[in-house]
Amino acid sequence: MLAFPVAKINLGLNVVEKRPDGYHNLETVFYPVPLKDALEIQPMDEAFPSPFDCDLKISNMKIEGDEQHNLVVKAYNLLKRDFPQMPRLHAHLFKAIPTQAGMGGGSSDCSAMLLALNEMCRLGLTQQQLIGYAARLGADCPFFILNRPAYAEGIGERLMPIDLDLKGLYLAVVRPNIPVPTKEAFALIKPCRPSKNCRDIVSQPITTWRNELVNDFERSVFALHPEIAAVKECLYNLGAVYAAMSGSGSAVFGLFNEAPDLDASFDGMFRQVAPL
Repeated sequence: MLAFPVAKINLGLNVVEKRPDGYHNLETVFYPVPLKDALEIQPMDEAFPSPFDCDLKISNMKIEGDEQHNLVVKAYNLLKRDFPQMPRLHAHLFKAIPTQAGMGGGSSDCSAMLLALNEMCRLGLTQQQLIGYAARLGADCPFFILNRPAYAEGIGERLMPIDLDLKGLYLAVVRPNIPVPTKEAFALIKPCRPSKNCRDIVSQPITTWRNELVNDFERSVFALHPEIAAVKECLYNLGAVYAAMSGSGSAVFGLFNEAPDLDASFDGMFRQVAPL
């Protein structure tokens, strides 16, 4: 079975308060975008000499850490505990979504694994049950079960689908060669509830977003890594109608009316343009 986990961008991201458990409550709009990984799974031959029930191989991009600690394997193990009849599997993950970029690649991969296992193994799980499993893997994983534009609250797990369509625009994504750990991004954040909710702003004409739609992580991340701020400014200079860092970074995206040429401006960085 073959699945294509998609990336996401954040249209506004406000850190509104710190919770007693140490996490932070957020307000954001998640939007799925056509930057995709590929995940293939197939049953493992009973005689195959693997010590693992889910034997994962990752290609195209180097991912830090043991492959057996990847979220794709964790998704398999999570379901295996409740459905021991699931077969042992070979899994191949072809990575095209940049890592440590704030685009949800790992979360999308494991959610795609849950969806694929539910179909291939005929587990009969409802969408709501799949969302419950996804939430145990990560705060933004439930979004990738729905895989449609949604307003999110809490730590990103409380989702309300919204009517938002950016078709006709072009998405440009640039990831500088600077990883931004989430802990580092949160370190300088001062939680504050905005005067205007991002859900309301995205319902306005996109020409108003530049002055109103804010990612709170930009202030702290740009102070630590001015090169990321420069990417955003360059996207505006190239004609973006809106540009922002996605999530806690370090990827920056721009929305354009016409496809931009990124090669001359971002040589040596990950860059991609796709129609929405």
